[in-house]
Amino acid sequence: MLQQKTLKSETYCYHCGDDLPVNLYLHDDKHFCCLGCKGVYQILSNHNLDNYYAYNDIPGQTQKTQSKHFEYLDEPEIMSKLVNYTDDKITSITLYIPAIHCSSCIWLLENLHKINPDIVQSRIDFLKKQVAIMFKHEHTSLRLVVEMLVSIGYEPLISLQDVVKKQQSDFSERNLVKKIAVAGFCFGNVMLLSFPEYFGLSDLEIQFKFFFGWLNLAFALPVTFYCGRDYFISAYHNLRKGILNLDFPLALGITVMFIRSLVEIISNTGAGFVDTLCGLVFFLLIGKWMQQRTYHHLSFERDYRSYFPVAVTLIKEGKEKPVPLNELSTGQRMLIRSNEIIPADAILLKGEAEIDFSFVTGESKPVKKTLGEVVYAGGRQLLGAIELEVVKPVSQSYLTGLWNNQAFFTEKNRIKTFSDTASKYFSIVLLLIALGSAAFWLLYKGNSQNAFDSFTAVLIIACPCALALSSPFTLAAVLSIFDKNKFYLKSTAVVEELARIDTFVFDKTGTITSPEATGFNFEGIITDEEKQLLSDLARNSGHPLSRELVKLLNRDKIYPVDEYVEKIGRGISGKINGNTVKLGGSTFLNLPLVVSPSNSNVHVMINDHYLGYFTFRQRWREGFKDLTFKLSKWADLHLISGDKDHDKQTLIPFFPRAQQMQFEQSPQNKLDYIQRLQQSGKKVLMFGDGLNDAGALRQSNLGVAVTDNINNFSPDCDAILDGASFHKIPQFIQQAKDAVKIIHISFGISLIYNALGLYFAVQGLLSPLIAAILMPVSTVTIILFTSLTARLYAAKNKLL
Repeated sequence: MLQQKTLKSETYCYHCGDDLPVNLYLHDDKHFCCLGCKGVYQILSNHNLDNYYAYNDIPGQTQKTQSKHFEYLDEPEIMSKLVNYTDDKITSITLYIPAIHCSSCIWLLENLHKINPDIVQSRIDFLKKQVAIMFKHEHTSLRLVVEMLVSIGYEPLISLQDVVKKQQSDFSERNLVKKIAVAGFCFGNVMLLSFPEYFGLSDLEIQFKFFFGWLNLAFALPVTFYCGRDYFISAYHNLRKGILNLDFPLALGITVMFIRSLVEIISNTGAGFVDTLCGLVFFLLIGKWMQQRTYHHLSFERDYRSYFPVAVTLIKEGKEKPVPLNELSTGQRMLIRSNEIIPADAILLKGEAEIDFSFVTGESKPVKKTLGEVVYAGGRQLLGAIELEVVKPVSQSYLTGLWNNQAFFTEKNRIKTFSDTASKYFSIVLLLIALGSAAFWLLYKGNSQNAFDSFTAVLIIACPCALALSSPFTLAAVLSIFDKNKFYLKSTAVVEELARIDTFVFDKTGTITSPEATGFNFEGIITDEEKQLLSDLARNSGHPLSRELVKLLNRDKIYPVDEYVEKIGRGISGKINGNTVKLGGSTFLNLPLVVSPSNSNVHVMINDHYLGYFTFRQRWREGFKDLTFKLSKWADLHLISGDKDHDKQTLIPFFPRAQQMQFEQSPQNKLDYIQRLQQSGKKVLMFGDGLNDAGALRQSNLGVAVTDNINNFSPDCDAILDGASFHKIPQFIQQAKDAVKIIHISFGISLIYNALGLYFAVQGLLSPLIAAILMPVSTVTIILFTSLTARLYAAKNKLL
């Protein structure tokens, strides 16, 4: 029997769970908030996919937003850049779908063939929110597939970045797993073949000693030249630049172990150090794999391309034609529909333009443009379709000018980690000890064999395996802890840089402010009946202020709303019980420009009679007061905002020094402010959101993008912080400092093991058995110590 979910249909939409409007939609005795949700239900029901509603109470996404136009997907040039594979029958494409969130999504998207039989296969990657679709392009098209996904509530996010995506590096995760498998296989077999040598059984089975040695050597070849090749490449490239990184002593140790094993096995004078070689490479690759797995699921190398559309609609000889964005040139006439991005600076030729420039200027208030005015790139049109003439190509627009700042073309100062510093001195000291022991045996004792044995033994036993693993395992554990607390770092090096920060710079809008407002008060005279009218009107809007107002008025729904109009960012209006009710900004109500001390008010007008306005206090993020109190004890705090200074007095308790609060700052001003702080010797961490903060985030020592949805556009940054975890910043800082402490202690532990091994090595007495014991034991000790201690500190810092 078909299972159905149970839902209070008289209160919520059956498909998406949103509150039902007065004029709801009915089908099969089920209630829907809009025609879109009703349509999705009908599609699923007609294709026997009703089980979609059985797995979760509210699996669907709201369909109130307008769907986009996908004509550009019919263009062969654009399609060829998006698809993964195509032949004469089948096309394969991977699409990113932000709406994927539950088991119902997986079930439905893997049953797309029931809706469209031309879809051969669809598979979901839930963590990456991707669906891989194979379809028969003879009978359907990419555009039809995408439009079908939109029709059932799963619109894919297709941006220009998908078209110009970078080639994956050679050292991909798949190749790394292959190398780990090869190294693990060889390591296991070499250990098995070396047991006779460990226990002295080779004297009894002398005829097998030579054979086992050659087998071990055969296993060492792929481990050295395939699994370990990246360490040789890295050491070579860094030496050419005059840099001694940790890969140099690792590559040197691998080389010496291989050469000495080769000499001993060919000359039949020993068993060599193949087991130690294979174990070293295997554990090193495991550490590298852990690093990659910790943060592979987030994409940080995003620029304006991920914010812009793939194509734009041009008007030529009265006809509309979609063209790739890179073909857009000066003088062309483009059509921008409601809620579409303006991709290049252009002059408004036709239509009513009301542009949201929040990503460019930081101000959330829309800007009206008149015919003949220049409309800068990066704005989103909020009203109907408009026509514009391009005056600058995409690469020269105001928006991309921010990205073309020198801070984006010069490589950001490389974060100096403890391992980088330690490896430099470690390598020098290691070489000095090796050369010193060789010189002692050769010059003072005249024993060339002992000189060779001691030289190679020092390089083998002092190979910094434990040191190489201490940082990756500690920092990977910390990244995993941060990840669980919704703080996502670009790399493990960010943890160490986080521990050095002494100055914090905050943006205001969207960073320290909560998406919701609080503290409504009405200035004017309003009756209970008029409050009822306002409540019924505001109930139809999804704007945060409207929702807060409904809570404040606390009235049940009575009257239906006719002729409802919502101007995004401006206000709402409608006919209620024979009354014309308007709620919004002063310009929306055609009021004088100055009717109240602040523009941050919601004005009320009923039947063209002005009643007054609601005032509200800006709501700061949870824990913001405690956060600034804790950080100000040892760090310097600054505020730079693109907004006006009407919240300055409110923020004085958080930022006592007035000169450290800057308002009405342009993106370039923000970047320059960060530079001035750095020139005074400060280590700056910048918290921001939006494209206007991109330059400052890039320029700062660490840039952290604060967002309430990590799958939204994020500017160039070193980390993404979910707004829900904003109050945990002091705990994150302390955890980073504790992580550095763990690395220092583990480095000391590895030095103890090295000192013990060097006692035997300088005397030329190092045997394969001692090396085979010391290296794995030191490695396991470091792995256990770093992983467990990092979690103990996390528990202390209340992050677990």
